[in-house]
Amino acid sequence: MSTETVDALTADGGIISIRPLTAADRRQVTVLYAEASPENLRLRFFATPGSATLAAEVDRLCRPESERHLVMAAHQGDELVGVASCERVDDEPRAEFAVFVADRHHGRGIATLLLEHLTVRARRHGITDLEGEVLPGNHDMLRVARDLTSQARSSFDHGVVDVRLRTGDDEATEEAVDVRDRVAERASLRALLSPGAVAVVGAGRRPGRAGHETLRALREYGFTGTLYAINRSGEPVAGVPAFRRLTDLPTPVDLLVVAVPADQVAAVLTDGARAGARAAVVLSAGFAEAGAEGRARQAALLSLARSHGIRLVGPNCLGVVNTDPRVRLDASFAPAPPPPGGLAVAAQSGAVAIAVVQNAIRTGCGISTLVSLGNKVDVSGNDLIAYWYDDPATRSVALYLESFGNPRKFARTVRALSRRKPVLAIKSGRSAAGRRAGASHTAAAAAPAATVDALFAQAGVIRTDTLGELLDAARMLTDQPAPAGPRLAVVGNAGGLNVLAADAAEPAGLQVPALPGHVRAEVSAVAPHAAGLDNPIDLGAGASAEAFAAVAEAVVRSGSADLLLFVVIRTRANRPDSILAALAPIADRYPHLPMAVVLTGGAGDTPPTLATRRVPVYELPEHAVRAMGHAWSHAQWQRQPLGRRPELPGIDTDRARALITKAMAEQTGWQPYERTAEILATYGIPVLTTATVSDPDTAVAAADRLGYPVVLKSADPQVVHKSDTGGVRTGLTGPDAVRAAWAPVAAAGRPGAGLLVQHQVSAPVELVAGLVHDPLFGSLVLLGLGGVQTDLLADRALRLVPMTDLDAGRMWRSLRCAPLLTGYRGAPPVDTGALEELLLRLARLAEDHPEVAELDLNPVLAGPDLVTAVDAKLRLAPVGAEPDPVLRRLRAAD
Repeated sequence: MSTETVDALTADGGIISIRPLTAADRRQVTVLYAEASPENLRLRFFATPGSATLAAEVDRLCRPESERHLVMAAHQGDELVGVASCERVDDEPRAEFAVFVADRHHGRGIATLLLEHLTVRARRHGITDLEGEVLPGNHDMLRVARDLTSQARSSFDHGVVDVRLRTGDDEATEEAVDVRDRVAERASLRALLSPGAVAVVGAGRRPGRAGHETLRALREYGFTGTLYAINRSGEPVAGVPAFRRLTDLPTPVDLLVVAVPADQVAAVLTDGARAGARAAVVLSAGFAEAGAEGRARQAALLSLARSHGIRLVGPNCLGVVNTDPRVRLDASFAPAPPPPGGLAVAAQSGAVAIAVVQNAIRTGCGISTLVSLGNKVDVSGNDLIAYWYDDPATRSVALYLESFGNPRKFARTVRALSRRKPVLAIKSGRSAAGRRAGASHTAAAAAPAATVDALFAQAGVIRTDTLGELLDAARMLTDQPAPAGPRLAVVGNAGGLNVLAADAAEPAGLQVPALPGHVRAEVSAVAPHAAGLDNPIDLGAGASAEAFAAVAEAVVRSGSADLLLFVVIRTRANRPDSILAALAPIADRYPHLPMAVVLTGGAGDTPPTLATRRVPVYELPEHAVRAMGHAWSHAQWQRQPLGRRPELPGIDTDRARALITKAMAEQTGWQPYERTAEILATYGIPVLTTATVSDPDTAVAAADRLGYPVVLKSADPQVVHKSDTGGVRTGLTGPDAVRAAWAPVAAAGRPGAGLLVQHQVSAPVELVAGLVHDPLFGSLVLLGLGGVQTDLLADRALRLVPMTDLDAGRMWRSLRCAPLLTGYRGAPPVDTGALEELLLRLARLAEDHPEVAELDLNPVLAGPDLVTAVDAKLRLAPVGAEPDPVLRRLRAAD
């Protein structure tokens, strides 16, 4: 029996723990019902129950868990606040459910949380439907059932409402869960990011210490709430009243900022809970980064915080900032606060957070909130993504991540955020040192960097290679409108820099089209001395401010550009400040057009922005164009439909499950070819007809039956790359050739493994397709150029499951070899519809059966009337505890 405990957020931002009920909980269950109101009991039992009825209910709930009996319990601290149970009906995949929540905890979403966790647990036990009876007057329970899943059904019969819940997930159910999650997260993080009162614990009088400096930062930035210092002396610090202990404070506090030695932090949190604290920023080091003892201390700290309903940032972090003028919170020891603006930042590194702040100060890229996550024991990127989704002050988001706690949840929640606001990310770990070797082509391709790239691509996250690139792009995406198209116009007085800007456009996904004739004529009229009239327009180093403005106006009014870049170089013969002053009104007059400025040369001060609309000013054209390219790329992604889960007929999930279960009972690892083909057939995945043979005579008989020419290959599942080991011979045109090839091909595999015989077919294109399962990220689907070129050219695309009907088409279109699939140089086009269906069926196989650890189809022959795998390698492995992408739960201790 599992006793795993998980923590989850209630609708009001509180923290409860959820776990299976055990016999040790009998006393608390008895108290739960004994303290319930008569009305609450009536709604549960349909009449006021007597003591015998309640005793029987306690006995039922406290029975040991089994395939037929499941009970989940919710605790807040040490108090049992609710239970949800289900009893299986006979041997059918359905069960009767019941929920009961303590009176004073109604309306907090606890029943919904319990049922969410119960349905997941029931699904793991093969239960597909939960059924229950609800009184018509029990409006709260009816609403819970209706909101829980889009697959809820109800009917009125004999004075009660019969409710049926499906335990499976669908898109509508996931969206409903995400809405509830965002509501809970905003409530939970309010004390962290918008506190009414803050206490800095460890704020001594000595400058240079984290506690002292953070207290000063809070006071100097103008925190609008109540501020306290806690130190040993109880003496005021920097004009802020001080107390010796949190329990001495005259009023409650919302947020603790903790800067004491690691071994004292737990006591601070305990006192803080008594003082009303709901959040804590732990600046102190000496936790997980300090070895085994520190890891144990960190786990104990998290457990303590959860028991008191406190959200934690850190430990070992820089702090948090909220520039909202109604809050003005600088609870950090960064050198200076950032300017206010629309960029929200989460950084797992304090150094990166400082770099972001300093860049924001230098460039004027304003920040709404900044959270230094530190060791990320509790509050993580997933929590903040949910918070920022509805945050009106945040217009774009930047993430620096070193790890993922639940990447499957991240993929879904960040995709929803990306549809509303640009999300930029820099993820460390691109180096070869971080890669994982795989036995198959697919596993080898799914290195950590490639997997994260796939996640970001599907979620619409803009992944940058460097921090500088991220910050450049953030300036464009935060303050400028989304481009309507890829056409870039360049207007400048520096010919060489203009050319560099044009050269940077194509790699950035932009175009620099020629201008219409009437626009060139207008440019010539207003700037007769221009060195170049076409795009890019070179006005010459001596161009006047008036000429710049007139040409810019002509380009904008012509409608021939979707983005506009001004390139201005300082010389002794011009006045850049006058040029910028002339361009500013144009920028403000056309707020719909994304613009940027490059200003370089000389020693004058470079303004960070232009005009009221804050057009970003860059030092180099490549930086500006690359940022504009990111803006266009994200605008394209936002306008594309996400797609839907496809309908795939002819899938026999039960048959596949039976085959996989039987196979794993016999042996895990690489599977025999016959079993592999049988499993693939249950999902309609096409594989070339193949005969398994044990000696030269049966090989010849199979070849005669299949038709010459034939291919002879090793059937040993341990031989992964057959062409590298001599395990395949092609072009065998008769019995003698088959007999001659037998010995060398058989020698490539283990004795007795046998060989495979196939009729040799050909197609215009050879591809590779496959699956690999990652315990954190889930399963990935691979498509790439196949055959012996797979590893040499590395032309491939990866997508995480679940895949939509549009993902498959995007996969093959993203390949460099895509022209080969659409009829390159007169060749017949490949049946791309069949190719997409193959990819979607692979994705569904992986989604339904995560035991498929690796699947390699190489080659996949693709032609106008043929898309089929010629060889298939399948490895099965047990699935351990993996993060559920939908289930609401807080981050567990590492």
